[in-house]
Amino acid sequence: MSSGRGKFFYLYLIGGTVALILLLYSLTTAYPNINHGGALFYIIPTLALYYMAYKTYHVKKDGELM
Repeated sequence: MSSGRGKFFYLYLIGGTVALILLLYSLTTAYPNINHGGALFYIIPTLALYYMAYKTYHVKKDGELM
């Protein structure tokens, strides 16, 4: 891609957003009796997809200091 982003940046970003929406939906529908295992089931993929989107977006260049 000419913008320097990885091939799967938008896929990971959309997947992470969908997982975040599902997490918020599951927490709001089961508000008084929140199942922590069920919430963890949505939190882990959400964080993983956003992390992968970050890693594919941030491409190191030769002169970049990190």
